[in-house]
Amino acid sequence: MAIIDVELAGRSYEVRVARDLLASVADQAGPFLRKQGVPIVADANARRHWGAAVEDSLRASGKEPRWYDVAPGESSKSWESLARLTDWLLAEGVERGDHVLALGGGVVGDLTGFACAILKRGCGFVQLPTTLLAQVDSSVGGKTAINTSAGKNLVGAFHQPSLVLADLSALDTLPDREMRAGYAEVLKYGVLGDADFFAWLEEKGAKVVARENEALEHAVATSVSAKARIVAEDERETSGARALLNLGHTFGHALEAETGFSDRLLHGEGVALGMVLAARYSARRGEIGIEDAQRVTRAVDAAGLPSEISALGLSRDGRVLADHMLHDKKMDAGTLPFILLRGIGAAYLAKDVALDDVALFLDEQLQAH
Repeated sequence: MAIIDVELAGRSYEVRVARDLLASVADQAGPFLRKQGVPIVADANARRHWGAAVEDSLRASGKEPRWYDVAPGESSKSWESLARLTDWLLAEGVERGDHVLALGGGVVGDLTGFACAILKRGCGFVQLPTTLLAQVDSSVGGKTAINTSAGKNLVGAFHQPSLVLADLSALDTLPDREMRAGYAEVLKYGVLGDADFFAWLEEKGAKVVARENEALEHAVATSVSAKARIVAEDERETSGARALLNLGHTFGHALEAETGFSDRLLHGEGVALGMVLAARYSARRGEIGIEDAQRVTRAVDAAGLPSEISALGLSRDGRVLADHMLHDKKMDAGTLPFILLRGIGAAYLAKDVALDDVALFLDEQLQAH
């Protein structure tokens, strides 16, 4: 088992990475389960695959699981879903000293975490991420949010979990497309800050996507360690260090918005394509060489992820895509910082990017490929 400490002032927590953690959840999370009744918010698909293992573990320890199912998909990260969930938690008698289990991917983690952040001004929760994307990214670091008509993740709170159990066994039942989408976030850690890890992924990435255990555990643990270091340095994204984790996201979110935050483009797929665009835009500005941009493109292609805007079949121009970025939550005093590259493993926060130039660049990408 790999154990990664997320070191925060006075409230550090562990991320545990191994197989079969869900089957021992009562032992793993025991110190946080102070009542007989244990509220569990679960993605319906995750519960179908892993609910019995969680339930058997809890019942064997004398606990009574109390389930709340969430429909899969981004549509569950809404005001309406948040209201229903908080009403249920209140009806269950959840107190500030209690912990809620969140079983599923990023949608369940975000929704449950936000509900726990605001319930009685804050109760605890334990993340049980069942997707690769959630294990290496959204379950760690305390960002919780819902979507609104204005955009993705615009209403939320920083609320850290008390424990994260990244059970690699859960990835056995993950659809291949979801596995590839999660791999985009793994690749991101190499591109933004670890050239050696990126080179390792160029060689071993296929084994990670194929769920070969040794490679998978190394990739997940390395990714979580990278995020933990950044979160410890800049928990609330005030110094600029944590902003680096948004590599690929500004371009990606714009493409997600244009495709209606739907299954046409999964979040991880948007991040993958966004990283390619960030690398190409960095090369266009003369900050990295064409070869580095091509390495990012090849790594994305090798994982079976989209690397060209043309694959999305969009009919809009670059200006429309750039306008989606005006709703980005990183907007500051009317300007939008971009995460760009000075090399593989050397991302930085650029504050001199004009959206008009981004629109022109996106037009070039739409026309060139």
